[in-house]
Amino acid sequence: MTISTLSTLSPLDGRYAARMTALRPLMSEFGLMHRRVQVEVEWFIALSDAGFAEFAPLAEATRGYLRSLVHRFGDADARAIKDIEKTTNHDVKAVEYWIKSKFKGHAELEAAAEFVHFACTSEDINNTSHALMLKAAREQVLLPALDAVLQRLRTMAHALAELPMLSRTHGQTASPTTVGKEVANVVARLERARERVAGVALLAKMNGAVGNFNAHLAAYPSFNWEAFSRKVVEQRLGLAFNAYTIQIEPHDYMAELFDALTRCDTILIDWSRDVWGYISLGYFKQRLKEGEVGSSTMPHKVNPIDFENAEGNFGLANALLTHLAQKLPVSRWQRDLTDSTVLRNMGVAIGYAVLGLDSLAKGLDKLEVNAAALAADLDGAWEVMAEAIQTVMRRHGLPEPYEQLKAFTRGQPMTRELMQGFIAGLALPEAEKQRLLVMTPASYTGMAAALARRV
Repeated sequence: MTISTLSTLSPLDGRYAARMTALRPLMSEFGLMHRRVQVEVEWFIALSDAGFAEFAPLAEATRGYLRSLVHRFGDADARAIKDIEKTTNHDVKAVEYWIKSKFKGHAELEAAAEFVHFACTSEDINNTSHALMLKAAREQVLLPALDAVLQRLRTMAHALAELPMLSRTHGQTASPTTVGKEVANVVARLERARERVAGVALLAKMNGAVGNFNAHLAAYPSFNWEAFSRKVVEQRLGLAFNAYTIQIEPHDYMAELFDALTRCDTILIDWSRDVWGYISLGYFKQRLKEGEVGSSTMPHKVNPIDFENAEGNFGLANALLTHLAQKLPVSRWQRDLTDSTVLRNMGVAIGYAVLGLDSLAKGLDKLEVNAAALAADLDGAWEVMAEAIQTVMRRHGLPEPYEQLKAFTRGQPMTRELMQGFIAGLALPEAEKQRLLVMTPASYTGMAAALARRV
């Protein structure tokens, strides 16, 4: 069978391949190879600046050439490394050999070739590469996608701040709100969750086979390797240095990042389900798309498929992210290999989160408010005014206000006339009666509009 988008096992590389274009170069095996080359090159250049007698500082032109291997890294380079791996059966060693192969014809580099991967264990290269992959994915794909959804929701919250809507608690009619306020609730939650994703420090270590600089000090006993490694990690690679590790960086920051992303996804699952319900109630309509079919047999249907897809993909993302967060910080003794195969699925987990965000954004762009349906629902729920009336009765000391309204409204069909008749018979100050008599379910929204505009 020919491998194509129709024969891939993962829908991320098949049905949804076009929607993964931005993420694929960053979180694929190609992306991992690319970052490995970057780390090896920066470590090599830094070693040339360390003051070792055996390795003089590289010429500027040579540094430019080495960094061009990173900047111009492409499919042909990745395939060449993969071909070397067929012999080495070791992916990081294949990168080292590929870099050395690029030294041919460069006398300055050929003389210093054994400083490539100097004193490094594979995990020094891998853990920094994974952190760089996550950094790029977070900055270039994940946060922009989250921000696009946040901005769309914020715009909705402001535009619909004053549009009243019947609430439902436990599925039953409840005190009214506004459409904008309900959207604002999501914005406020998502903003906090987004900041947690953005705020996780991405850690890396370059301290050798078991985290103690053993080989480094064997070669150069008086050199401050910890300060050197910190400088490479923080200044050259833009990551945070972790001084205390075993052979692998312990991945606690990854767990923190994935847990934070899971929280975003969970908030948006909640919102996707709510919108699905509002569409079902008729509060929202969906703009039609020419040629699109909602059912193979029922021509009238316009299904909320974008919100359903978002919910499903966020759920898949969370299943993978949760496993990553729970598994990666656990390693037997100074290391086992169980993290390696799991780490290769980071892109899949983040891919499903990005796919969920993309589906949600598409769904939000199709939504249209059905003001008539919202108004009709409110006008058929005069029982929700019982809360306001009994609270005013409490203020003025009327006997058993809650119990009176319970007996009058619970399980009974309620209309404007019945509710206003009840108000008229109350022993309240006239001004209070008049205030209650002009109040309707549509006007009984408290601070909802102000809160929505403020978000």
